[in-house]
Amino acid sequence: MPEYPIIVMTGATSGIGQIAAIEIAKRGAHLVLTARNKERAKATEKLIKEASPNTEVDFYFGDLSLMHDVRRIGLEIKQNFLKIDIIIHNAGLHGFEQRVTSEGFAEMIVVNYLTPWLLTNLLKDSLVKAKNAKIINVASEASRNHGELKLPYDLTDTSPFTVRGSSKIYGKTKLLNIMFTGELVRQFSGTLVTANALNPGFNNTGLGRDLRISSVLGKVLEFLNIGDPKRGADIIVRLALDSEYERVTGGYFNVGTGDKIDPIYPGKDVSMQQRLWNDTKELLLEYIK
Repeated sequence: MPEYPIIVMTGATSGIGQIAAIEIAKRGAHLVLTARNKERAKATEKLIKEASPNTEVDFYFGDLSLMHDVRRIGLEIKQNFLKIDIIIHNAGLHGFEQRVTSEGFAEMIVVNYLTPWLLTNLLKDSLVKAKNAKIINVASEASRNHGELKLPYDLTDTSPFTVRGSSKIYGKTKLLNIMFTGELVRQFSGTLVTANALNPGFNNTGLGRDLRISSVLGKVLEFLNIGDPKRGADIIVRLALDSEYERVTGGYFNVGTGDKIDPIYPGKDVSMQQRLWNDTKELLLEYIK
């Protein structure tokens, strides 16, 4: 039996994540997936097994909007997998109104940024022990519409917002993904771990499922062949498995072409990346002990 790479992935039970997980399975992998809903997990596993019957699939259940759940999931995965070859942070949320979690965080900032940060830190040892491990962060060109970044305020801001105002908050979380990726390169300096971010483009998925018209809009877009999620999944798979990106690190890559993108300020600003890291570490200190 060949030894397949162990690939941890969030957000694999729907949308581009599910498509990417199926494609990765076809190319040989041991998939370690997170899920909140057991029925969705079962349906996803069925699709993966239909495409690649011999693929091993393990699910870890919890709510990625709760840091306590993320910590538990991370520690469980770490205990069971001494080596992790790839971690793909794909779970994302575009909320159209402010929701504050029971832990006091804004839900969108947690799911889109704090969860990848915490999960990566909890699995750091397992990534370092693997040969040529990769961290892949699903960011977005929505980051260009981020308003003004205020640190550390934005990490704990729970102010209400409207549907219109939600775009800037979402964009800000995606900017944080890009900045986080840049700092990971320094955090893993001296190891063989690489870190890259990607723009999956516009995808007709359940990302904006809170919007009342989202299901109707999704059907219209599907009919018009707009926002095909297979394109977004493709760039995830390429960054994970294609030799072209094998030793590349610190990049931000575009859907379709796979070319590098220059992020908007302060995406590449080293001092801001370091400040973001330190502010996040201080905020999440109790969860990484």
